[in-house]
Amino acid sequence: MGDITVVGSINIDIVVQTDLYPQRGETIFGKQMNLLSGGKGANQATSCARLGKSVYMIGSVGEDTYGDILLDALKENKVNTTFIKRVQNSATGCAIITIDSTAENTMLVVKGANDELTKSDIKQAFSQIEDSKVLLVQMEIPEEVVLESMIEARSKGMFIILDPAPAEGITVRALEYADLIVPNRQETKQLTGIDVTDVDSAYKAAKYFELIGVENSIIKMAEKGSLVYTNGNSEFIEPINVRAIDTVGAGDSYAGAIACALADGQDLVSAAKFATIVGALKVTKLGAQAGIPTIDEINQFCEERNLTYYKLENKSSTQA
Repeated sequence: MGDITVVGSINIDIVVQTDLYPQRGETIFGKQMNLLSGGKGANQATSCARLGKSVYMIGSVGEDTYGDILLDALKENKVNTTFIKRVQNSATGCAIITIDSTAENTMLVVKGANDELTKSDIKQAFSQIEDSKVLLVQMEIPEEVVLESMIEARSKGMFIILDPAPAEGITVRALEYADLIVPNRQETKQLTGIDVTDVDSAYKAAKYFELIGVENSIIKMAEKGSLVYTNGNSEFIEPINVRAIDTVGAGDSYAGAIACALADGQDLVSAAKFATIVGALKVTKLGAQAGIPTIDEINQFCEERNLTYYKLENKSSTQA
């Protein structure tokens, strides 16, 4: 079973916390180093699973120790790993991440085995997937693999969510097959040339996406909230203020939450409100996957903050 199928990257994250970033050629001392499970695809699959959905993960890791660690982490989080292949000729993907005192991060990603995922792998996996409602895909894997997964998903009537990240990997061709895109400010500027700084500029970006054929978008503005654009209408989603510790994986947990809500039949506004809660709680914890909240943690957070999300609004009058 798999309510959601995620196609994407699987990386080991070497995470270093520091007060300040080193300048070019400079050596400074960091505060702490952690070896954590990551990769945008694996993060999003983990988000879906922790939020209670059955999920297939399609990706590639090396036949090495890091591959073992990552597969074990996905299985522990109840992600279906049937369609993850292991390769001998490439090491498992790796991200070297630096987090400063403001919780902002920089990353250097070596894709490694992620680049070994092929169109043939996608076709073989999708030939066995019949029950997924939603496809979630990003851009840390080869372009032809992204496109093939979207084509296969469309043939099966799945709702296709494209998280066009990272900005360096963006391909405009993928927009043709997306039912929804969820870019952040950097990715929006890469795709549209518009620097999103407020609701008005986010609206202009959403209209641009509509003109090139993407009717549904959620423009993420980090601490400034997000703008949902669908069917010619827009709605601003207020941010939730928290003390951020680690922003790595926040966008991935957000995308996973969107997929979960849409798999439940929710509209985009309701989905974005839920994802905002999930993303806010994620940044209060360290680790792209380790910090992704469970549904029980979400409910506790909502109770503390007097927040509600679609499940409770639609099925109960009780606040989470």
